[in-house]
Amino acid sequence: MSKPLIGVTPLFDRERDSYWMLPGYFLALESVGAVPVMLPLSADEAALSSVIESLDGFLITGGPDAAPAYYGEETKPGCGEICPERDTLEMALLRLLWDADKPVFGICRGLQMMNVQRGGTLFQDLPTEHPSEVCHRMEAPYDRTVHTVTVLKDTPLFQLLGAESVGVNSSHHQAVKALAPGLLPMAVSPDGLTEAIFSPEKRFYWAVQWHPERLWIKDAYSRKLFEAFVNAAKEGGSNA
Repeated sequence: MSKPLIGVTPLFDRERDSYWMLPGYFLALESVGAVPVMLPLSADEAALSSVIESLDGFLITGGPDAAPAYYGEETKPGCGEICPERDTLEMALLRLLWDADKPVFGICRGLQMMNVQRGGTLFQDLPTEHPSEVCHRMEAPYDRTVHTVTVLKDTPLFQLLGAESVGVNSSHHQAVKALAPGLLPMAVSPDGLTEAIFSPEKRFYWAVQWHPERLWIKDAYSRKLFEAFVNAAKEGGSNA
């Protein structure tokens, strides 16, 4: 069987007018037997439908803040940079992926967008809306853990990792406020934030708030996340 093809949402540098990619996403996918492909920054549904038919799984990457308008709020002062192009792409892509039931794995912003697209809401700025002593926005180096998460029993993540608590890195100032209907938590931080989600209705619709693409070389749990995602893509993707 050929290696599964994984579509990866692009990063966008407005100042340089360029699409780009952090290597950790690609390297982690390649290390577990997948071929990553950067997606176009387009919300054209015909184009996205063609992409979905052609690829086996989709990784929704980290990045700037989601526009609060998508979850029915005005933008508050604590909200950071917004990329309308990525918001538009990912809202359309995630809706089509949900209907197609293709394997989806979200990281950081990816989790937040997956929640928003299904009708959930976000804290726009944790320091002002959810103050805590837990470090959610660490400084470099990022290939280390700064807090733990409790992995909830009777979830796919617990079945995968076999651990009730794991250490994670963290680089975000937004997070799930209200979880969308149809999504369930798989891990929580010590201050009660949702750190991992899934949909029991879908083949593989998972996301984590931390950054396994920066930990996978050193951390077996992070590697297992990518392995589970790519195995789902092998089993249920277009090239299976």
